[in-house]
Amino acid sequence: MTNSKKQTIFSGVQPTGNLHLGNYLGAISQWVELQDQYRSIFCIVDYHAITVRQEPQLFSRQILDTAKFYLASGINPKQSIIFQQSTIKEHTELAWILNCASARMSDLAKMTQFKDKASGKHDSNVSVGLFDYPVLMASDILLYDTDAVPVGEDQKQHVELARDLAKRFNHDFGETFKIPEVIIRKEGARIMGLDNPKNKMSKSASPANYIALTDSHEVATKKIMRAVTDNGTDIIYDKDQKPAIANLLTIYSLLAKEPIKRIEQKYAGLGYGDFKRGLAEQVCLFLTDFQKKFETISDKEVKAIISAGAESIRPMAVATVNRAKKQLGIN
Repeated sequence: MTNSKKQTIFSGVQPTGNLHLGNYLGAISQWVELQDQYRSIFCIVDYHAITVRQEPQLFSRQILDTAKFYLASGINPKQSIIFQQSTIKEHTELAWILNCASARMSDLAKMTQFKDKASGKHDSNVSVGLFDYPVLMASDILLYDTDAVPVGEDQKQHVELARDLAKRFNHDFGETFKIPEVIIRKEGARIMGLDNPKNKMSKSASPANYIALTDSHEVATKKIMRAVTDNGTDIIYDKDQKPAIANLLTIYSLLAKEPIKRIEQKYAGLGYGDFKRGLAEQVCLFLTDFQKKFETISDKEVKAIISAGAESIRPMAVATVNRAKKQLGIN
């Protein structure tokens, strides 16, 4: 399926809510570009999703739909491995080993995503899993001798934790894990919300915040036209003075595959309305192509792909856990 001589990348997305343009531009489109260069492993991280309560029937549907999103985005199962995290028990087994042998409470207490998600909640109402899931993410990465992890900017801290835990284990028990690097796209690493350019585009936010990959043309266009803008009328890229327009320019550039400077020139002297209509056209062109591909993928096909993906990499996961257990004196 893949060339084992290539370096390995690993990444994943939670199967919750609507995947959106920020997921695609910040992470998945980068995976598509990288799959020719790397041995690529892409996971549907369902165990991460249950750190908060999920409705079982809907959750089952979202797991399959997330795999479909990968495929419709251009992940090729003949080149890349797609699998469901919970079907390989070694993810949680290695997480427990890391919890006991490497992770510290101080490591997890400083994770910014936990602080954000737990904000406003009493400690007793926050699941242990929400606090500890960065260790499971480290396990996901380290199981497959991952060389690099392509993620959005907001996930960089989690990859750094994986590196720290691997180094600590290697130091204390002997060389066991490969130390992964992080790959972050220079442009579009973090797509911000349409309703607030200070916060990232998020499927847990208001629908006005994001363009869902399943949005109709009408809905997507309305969201673009209602997106917040900055003072003035110039269409220029300036993250500090014009963060809303800078974000919209980034989205336009990545979808149209045009340099931002060229887009600035195209709309020089025109207003925000003209620019937004042009952006809406680019978004709708993308959604048309994406949704057409998405609708052609059957559940049966998806189930076969993620099952085959799990079978192909399970031996590596088993070998990694056995290696770690041997270092601990367990086997």
